[in-house]
Amino acid sequence: MASKIIYERFLWFHNQAKEVRYPNAGTLAARFEISRKTAQRDVSFMINRLFAPLVYVPEKRGFMYEDASYELPGSWLSEEELTSLIVSYRLASTIPDKALKTSLKAFLCQILSQHSPKRPVSVTGLGEKVSVKNIEYSLADGKIFQQVLDALLQDRPVSIEYYSPHTDACTLRDILPLHLLHYMGSWHIIAHCSLRGEIRDFVLSRIRTIGICDASISARVTPSSVKDYIRENFGIFSGKEVREVAIRFSAEIAPWIAEQVWHPRQKAERAPDGSLSLTFPVADFREIKREILKHGSNAEVIAPLSLRDEIKKEIEKMKNLYW
Repeated sequence: MASKIIYERFLWFHNQAKEVRYPNAGTLAARFEISRKTAQRDVSFMINRLFAPLVYVPEKRGFMYEDASYELPGSWLSEEELTSLIVSYRLASTIPDKALKTSLKAFLCQILSQHSPKRPVSVTGLGEKVSVKNIEYSLADGKIFQQVLDALLQDRPVSIEYYSPHTDACTLRDILPLHLLHYMGSWHIIAHCSLRGEIRDFVLSRIRTIGICDASISARVTPSSVKDYIRENFGIFSGKEVREVAIRFSAEIAPWIAEQVWHPRQKAERAPDGSLSLTFPVADFREIKREILKHGSNAEVIAPLSLRDEIKKEIEKMKNLYW
């Protein structure tokens, strides 16, 4: 609220100068019932921080605009809104495009200089107070990220050379980007693939090259269908068969598991012994197997039996390594 009241003073002074009424600190103080020193600070702020081309006319004992085309910034942000923007910049550390982050930083610095008389925290200073650390993430190329983002925002298809670690081979694909997703440290582009004729997931770090696509791709896809695709595929792995998985976690780690959301439709049930059973649908076992094995003896697969058998086989392989 305080910032908006200050802006009202700026706007009044601006309009007075626009109408060549030669406002000064005295008239500003009288209009808003503030001290003369506060009014002087307001005028200085307009000149030094809002870059208002105000010039003092001695014979009129007031100010006028040297450039009558000047306008005040069209918006005014509260201290809370400014802080939210700055924190968002720190959270944007996951973006691999350095040029985009540099541009964002410059924009925020400009916003701060124009809108915050007190400047509660600077973009640089925030780095000493808030940080983001990523582990186990796939490093995407900044230029490829930028080209994918541009194609997504412009609804433009692109041609990519895509590497698959499952087949250890590269394929050429014409895709129409539909949704950019950051999942567990890695960037994914959900796109309509002309080769497969359906929505597919592409990890940005696996895109070797990207270029202009001469072909026209028309995908009859709605935003809701893209969201359904993401929601139905745990861990982003695509698959048509969705199966229900049930895992029992020991009382030792149950409190930590209870804090986590593994799937939007998960069901959790605590037992009298303190253990927790978690049930949710998955479309692929690969990632859930890693999550289960990560918890060792504290996690037991209850269903389906096929997943339980796969975990058994993996434990046998591990046993052969150590015995």
